[in-house]
Amino acid sequence: MDEKTRTLTLHVRQLRGVLLKLFIAALFIGGAIALFRFGLLPLLGKLLSLGESELAAVRRGGILLCLLLGYWGYVHFAEKRHPTELGIKPGSIALSALLGVAMIALASAVLFACGVYQLNEYRGFNSALFGVAGVILVAATLEEVVFRGVMFQALESAWGTVPALWLQSLIFSVLHIANLDSNLGTPELVVTVISGTLIGAFWTVLFVQSRNIWVVAAHHAAWNFAVLLTGLPLSGLDDWRAVAPLESSYHGPNWLSGGTVGPEDSILTVVLVAAVFTVILLWARKSRRLLPSAEQ
Repeated sequence: MDEKTRTLTLHVRQLRGVLLKLFIAALFIGGAIALFRFGLLPLLGKLLSLGESELAAVRRGGILLCLLLGYWGYVHFAEKRHPTELGIKPGSIALSALLGVAMIALASAVLFACGVYQLNEYRGFNSALFGVAGVILVAATLEEVVFRGVMFQALESAWGTVPALWLQSLIFSVLHIANLDSNLGTPELVVTVISGTLIGAFWTVLFVQSRNIWVVAAHHAAWNFAVLLTGLPLSGLDDWRAVAPLESSYHGPNWLSGGTVGPEDSILTVVLVAAVFTVILLWARKSRRLLPSAEQ
């Protein structure tokens, strides 16, 4: 067997291994959430006579718990290891959340100061923000478990940290296109994929350095909630702008304002994320956190 054939055979075997891990993880995590969502939750709603808001809170908490239980089961039984990435590190989690707020707040503040974003009205605090914060936290944790905990680590074990980082981040970005306006033009769509891949890569390298799901989920959730508070679109979603304390609008070219996608697509945010990503990547490399591929 020549070298090319051996390499191809190795890659096929690695791909099969990755796909098998993703399938097993989907069974554990998806199965746990489905059992709760379509089995236990309706039963609890009837037995406890829960109102709409109470049922929503139980739904969010239950999904989060089942997500973690499903992930624990996958790691424990399929990967046969202890899920150390679920360990609680209060200091690191708080610092990561502050970094998430600071990064997107800095980019947004500059755009407000330059007149690209305009504050139209201060509406004050809305109690609905508590529910939205819960949704954002659950969604951010779900994405971090799936993309960083499962997909990235499966790819990393096969092809090493750097290739896995970029491949998983591209998939993460492409899957978020569903949030966008169907009338978005090709240039804007390309920018969105690039910015989404870069943000995904940033959260991945943060995971590489910390090896902790909660650290990355805290940054992710804090970033998203900070965008929401400004009254600007969040990754192409407009649904929650009505409950934001600020009513804001955006002006100017899409490459600067981010258009209907929001601050994440602004060139200012892209440059800022790229800079911080580079710093953490260099830090991770210096700390020897980057893993080689299985063939090396």
